[in-house]
Amino acid sequence: MSQVAAEKPRSPLSRFWHTWRFHINVLLLLVPLGFMPKYFADAALFRGDTGLGEREVGEVQVGPWSLRLAELRNAAPVSDGPAGYLKSFNAALCDSCRDQVKATYLRIGKPRSLRVAGVIFFGTPYHMGAALPVPEKTKSDAELWITMEGWDGAMHQASIPLSQASPATVAWLNRQGGKP
Repeated sequence: MSQVAAEKPRSPLSRFWHTWRFHINVLLLLVPLGFMPKYFADAALFRGDTGLGEREVGEVQVGPWSLRLAELRNAAPVSDGPAGYLKSFNAALCDSCRDQVKATYLRIGKPRSLRVAGVIFFGTPYHMGAALPVPEKTKSDAELWITMEGWDGAMHQASIPLSQASPATVAWLNRQGGKP
């Protein structure tokens, strides 16, 4: 006599998996493809292939030197926990001043000295970046100050209105309660 093995009844989850496993696996492959255009756009932005940032501020003359300034993202400052709100800017030094500039700083409000010149730009002279702290109570008519220090010890400063450098930040400050 032959013995026939009795099959155990399958659970609903097991039946669902065996019925739909191909479709679920295809979906798991296709969902990440939807995020690929944003990934490639961000990668090109960080490499500098699409410019310095989403919103170019333009050429800023700082004494005998100049730099191109841009917002990395055309959006409000991002909270970084205890560090407060940060706004990212990118810059590129002019061709003639790349060998002359030792450091470039960025700050909201006029710096009193080089010790409080602001955050320093990091990176190559062709594509530098800085994360600028933005206090919540900054006035919406504040100025963005750029300080450049040369290898010869020379220091030059220039300012541009924050509304010109980052309209999204000014709109965010107005919502936060900054005073004009």
